[in-house]
Amino acid sequence: MTKLSSALVLFSGGQDSTTCLASALKRFRHVETIGFDYGQRHKVELSCRDNVLKAIRSDFPQWADRLGQDHMIDLGLLGEISETALTREAEIEEGEDGLPNTFVPGRNLIFLTVAGALAWRRGISLLVGGMCETDYSGYPDCRRETIDAQQKALALGMDKAISIETPLMWLDKAETWQLAEDLGGQALIDIIVKDTHTCYLGERLHRHDWGYGCGSCPACELRAAGYRKWRKGLTP
Repeated sequence: MTKLSSALVLFSGGQDSTTCLASALKRFRHVETIGFDYGQRHKVELSCRDNVLKAIRSDFPQWADRLGQDHMIDLGLLGEISETALTREAEIEEGEDGLPNTFVPGRNLIFLTVAGALAWRRGISLLVGGMCETDYSGYPDCRRETIDAQQKALALGMDKAISIETPLMWLDKAETWQLAEDLGGQALIDIIVKDTHTCYLGERLHRHDWGYGCGSCPACELRAAGYRKWRKGLTP
């Protein structure tokens, strides 16, 4: 395999990473996935990952042979050192530094480092992640500038060209819904609504038109607003 024929997707089981996975499957001959258990409060996303992968194999037979091994990595140490609303039972609020307390310091940097090490071992030179500057909560490790620096560090540290692709970097959430439809039509939209998980509180009891979630945490509000904007754009 060459860097032009394979990719490793950082796959959480959420809307964004599922859209990125579909994008990779449409373009590359071989795609592997990697997920992380870091003691997240919304740990239900880990079981959703399996459901999404099964649904993609079932509903997109043209992609089934391209979808390779899934890797689950235990990063519990990240949760142990993080006092955040994503790793503790705490009210979601903005901190004194202006960052929401859902920010897990170093999370994406660690994710990308571990993914880069796995990609090196698997002979893959392209990482794909759902980081986004347009619709995000101000997380500094979601900025393309951060991703570029990490890409350079990985290439230097591993003495191998490692590229990090971020297909959603400049898209808002409505445009992400549109990209999903462009990639996989209504079948992919249905998978995103029924099987993915994005809610910070891990709520899977209530299904909305945009998917499952509490409907009030920042992740749900962003997803719902994007869905409504996207659907409105489809109305003549």
